[in-house]
Amino acid sequence: MIDYKSALWGIFKKKKMENIKRYFKGTIQELKKVNWPTRKETIRYTLGVLGLSFTVAIILGLIDFGLMQSMSAVIK
Repeated sequence: MIDYKSALWGIFKKKKMENIKRYFKGTIQELKKVNWPTRKETIRYTLGVLGLSFTVAIILGLIDFGLMQSMSAVIK
């Protein structure tokens, strides 16, 4: 007697493994097409992001301080 449940489970597992293999093959192919930045570009972009983040933090800190001072003046 054939155990259909086991047979179907085996087919399901095989198809699932094929899908996983196909996914990783496709991913590797796409990563080979990527135009990766040079080390110099990466450092420049990183410093730009850090500088911008620092600038925004300073601006928001000053706005917060100004609003805090004006609210304390209104409350007194």
